[in-house]
Amino acid sequence: MEKNVLYAGAGRADITPAVGGLLYGYNDDTYSNACHDRLEIKALALANEGEQPVVMLSLSVGDFGTGACTETRNAVASETALPIDRILASATHTHSAPNVSGVAGWGDVDRPYLEEILIPGAVQAAKDAIASLVPAEFAVAAGLSEVGVNRRELQENGSITLGQNPFGMQDKTMTVIRFRHKETKRGIFQLVHYGCHGTAAGNNHEITRDWIGIMTDRLEAETGICTGFWNGCVGDIGPRLSNGKTVGDIHHVEELGGVAAMDAVRIARPLDRACYEASPLHVHTEDIALPCRPIPPKEEIYTYAAAHPRNGHYVNIDGMINAYMYAVYDLYEAGDSVPSAKNLRVSVITLGDSVAFCPVPYELFSEIGLRLRRHAPIRHALALSLTNGFEAYLPTKDAISRGGYEVDCFRYGSISALADDTDTVLLGHFLRILRTQNADKTPL
Repeated sequence: MEKNVLYAGAGRADITPAVGGLLYGYNDDTYSNACHDRLEIKALALANEGEQPVVMLSLSVGDFGTGACTETRNAVASETALPIDRILASATHTHSAPNVSGVAGWGDVDRPYLEEILIPGAVQAAKDAIASLVPAEFAVAAGLSEVGVNRRELQENGSITLGQNPFGMQDKTMTVIRFRHKETKRGIFQLVHYGCHGTAAGNNHEITRDWIGIMTDRLEAETGICTGFWNGCVGDIGPRLSNGKTVGDIHHVEELGGVAAMDAVRIARPLDRACYEASPLHVHTEDIALPCRPIPPKEEIYTYAAAHPRNGHYVNIDGMINAYMYAVYDLYEAGDSVPSAKNLRVSVITLGDSVAFCPVPYELFSEIGLRLRRHAPIRHALALSLTNGFEAYLPTKDAISRGGYEVDCFRYGSISALADDTDTVLLGHFLRILRTQNADKTPL
């Protein structure tokens, strides 16, 4: 590789399972009976100045449990001789793919699918992307899209349900980043970033990438360039469906996918005549500390245990709460305590002062992405939800006061439940990292 030259490469793999398997959905008993469109992995490899590449994987799965995701990243690291910190695995968040989450209440990880289809696909896509690295340049286009809508519907009595809240917070920015060969100007890869749940199909029985698949397929067909999707601040944003809800059926997938496709093609069109750049790649990895909240008092835990058996059949959020309560119960029984902070390892990727990728294993609320975009010293600072694992939702402090499904997941998703001001703490870490990198252009 030449000095001071950015390189990019692309890879892809089909990770569609056989029909008849368990889907992630909302329950632990939803099985597929058809395949609407095939699941996939898209891989983008970036490198410069003779350094090891970084590989960004986009996988058509739901919540990619931290254990299963780490196992996948380790396999890719082993096969590519890359440090695991230079491998980012991001879930697109379709609910119509096999279960690789393993969260209590949603069923166990589909081990045969993970081991026989997903991991080999991730390895192959990453290796192909690295093998195809060529001198590259990139351009960025951004525009507004109303594919998503705030899904925390406010009821008359002040309670929050899952639905549509058209006056709620939302980041409507859709960003398309195109990489092309520096000499031939031929497209290598294009990345679409937008924050919205992949739940247009709801608790359906068809395998599908949801609206995301229709969008990326259309943009790829129009441009002839391999196209992948990375989810932004998805936590409080659902698909804007014509039924007024946050879930529908396969017809809503096709309907909303068409709208998303038109938006993506419209936003990407100026890239045909844009000014491209080849700013250097920077990768900064560190452990950041996120504050934890105290565990519930002993009396509350023992009262819950007296009324709820440990081994009962609990579905969705009820299963998550049961697992959390008994984890705390066991903690009290053992006389142990939880730490006051949770360490999170992050790898922040920047391309000059034009693009930043800030990955976390949470479903971030949209306001966090808006604040990052507002205060970062980078023109396009993009938060990547559901990356390198899954640790439930991360809401803003004001949203926590209203409660709701996402807040329950935030409180009960881990025995090391995060404190209410974690949104500001996380944002502060990312801004510090980006400001440091912006001040020092030496690759890290």
